[in-house]
Amino acid sequence: MSSALWIVRPPSTAAHRLAAELGIPLPIARVLANRGVGEPEAARLFLYGTPDQFHDPYLMKGMKEAVERIERAVERKERVLIFGDYDVDGVLSVVMLHRALTSLGAEADYFIPERLADGYGIKEHHAGIVAEKNCSLVISVDCGIKAVEFTEKVRRSGIDVIITDHHMPGDALPQATAIIDPVLEDSGYPYRQLAGVGVVFKLIQALLEKRGRQDSVSHYLKLVCIGTVADVVELKGENRLFVKHGLKGLESVSNIGLKSLIEACGINGRAVSEADLGFRLGPRINAAGRMGLTELAVQLFFSKSVEESQALVKRLDELNYRRQRTEEKIFEQAREKIQARSLDERYRCLVLGSEQWHRGVIGIVASKLKDLFHRPVILFAYEGDLAHGSGRSISDVPLIDLLDSCRDLFLSYGGHRYAVGCTLPLERMAEFKSAINAAADRAIPDESLVRKLQIDSPLPFGGIDEAFLDNYGLLLPFGVGNPKPVFLAESVEVAGEPLLMNGKHLKFLARNDGRVFEVLGWDKAALKQKIGRGSVLDLAYSVHMSEYLGESRVSLVIEDLKP
Repeated sequence: MSSALWIVRPPSTAAHRLAAELGIPLPIARVLANRGVGEPEAARLFLYGTPDQFHDPYLMKGMKEAVERIERAVERKERVLIFGDYDVDGVLSVVMLHRALTSLGAEADYFIPERLADGYGIKEHHAGIVAEKNCSLVISVDCGIKAVEFTEKVRRSGIDVIITDHHMPGDALPQATAIIDPVLEDSGYPYRQLAGVGVVFKLIQALLEKRGRQDSVSHYLKLVCIGTVADVVELKGENRLFVKHGLKGLESVSNIGLKSLIEACGINGRAVSEADLGFRLGPRINAAGRMGLTELAVQLFFSKSVEESQALVKRLDELNYRRQRTEEKIFEQAREKIQARSLDERYRCLVLGSEQWHRGVIGIVASKLKDLFHRPVILFAYEGDLAHGSGRSISDVPLIDLLDSCRDLFLSYGGHRYAVGCTLPLERMAEFKSAINAAADRAIPDESLVRKLQIDSPLPFGGIDEAFLDNYGLLLPFGVGNPKPVFLAESVEVAGEPLLMNGKHLKFLARNDGRVFEVLGWDKAALKQKIGRGSVLDLAYSVHMSEYLGESRVSLVIEDLKP
């Protein structure tokens, strides 16, 4: 039944030390050690950290110069242009900084290029936008680290540029008034994995604290946590604190637009989870940019009336529905091509393209195909004489490194370890496919393409007691760098006849170690033909805690199983 290689992580001395010093169950301690949190002090921060433990924003190179220049702009009533990106991270970065600057008395405006018309990043021709808006200071958010030509052009016109970004630079840095980017080798900042909203938050923190407005800083965490989860950065370190405490803030929202969005997603009146951010709130905000209407998402957060915000949310819902249908169509076409040509058996990196595919959604489709075929995937939308690509990768393969090896073929490219974007002339696609396949053959060993299930700890059902569940809740929120823990129970008896839910999900009762739990198998209807009442299994599972009619419920979710 299982197609994955099960890897049960061995117990460590660090886990036993954590269990003893922190008074936590050993399986919880093993999860922490497996996440690289092996020292007691680091574990305390991970489990119990508070906003008081945020890093000093002035540890980041460029922060002092940025704050001083912004304060000068406020004092002189200069017009400030915020230049953002069209995804959730970029949109919320714009909203946050605009709100902070106007609260300080600045005259702020913003500009976000459209994904389909402009593509990612600040281009040299965008200098015309700055001139049109008559601004003397430009602040980039979630972009700009490669805007060398743009920065040079506007500087010659007497306009200053502050860059806030979290992406890797190109061969040269822009000659800006200040650059705030934690990934730079000399940034000096102790945590390098911030999303764009995280970098903007540190700038806002520095600005507000200098004005003695520390109490206002935490309000921005509501948007920071959405952007951080949506941008799929790791949920460790400061990011974890942002999301953990931002989620608490989302339980009480005053922004009319955000409140309408939460209500439309059906999550008002209960605690908001990181899954709500990633699968409900984030996609609706992102749909505007993906479908070429980014301004709708920005307007939502600036809305002053319930009627307007509800109308905007309805429009975002419609765009999200269109996005989902477009995505499903492309996914099926790409999957059929891969399977018909056995591309997953021939290539370590899958590269496909079509003039019929929508550039705004191919990244999401690449992510789904990456999960299905367990190898990096890059999809291209062909438009005119250009090929616009978006890629996603598995944990063992840094996709940005593969693109680096083909850099001479691109008009532009960039991204992270697991998510990339690129543009190249359509006539060079054959050359690119050859080059990327050769690079993948050199860089990706066979073992990286074997699907693996990392199991954090053995945990018979008897160990799922009150102490375990209390401490399990402290591991939240889950995400990149802190995935949902997977546990192993051996010789589990199927105690009730497996039932189907909605024709695609499985549910049954299971008995082990003197306890009985409900077991859920999302999208695992096929297993009903292979197990029945009385079957005995080894079960790799995760723990799902929920509330129903005011009562807490614990279910186990199938990650994999073996007879």
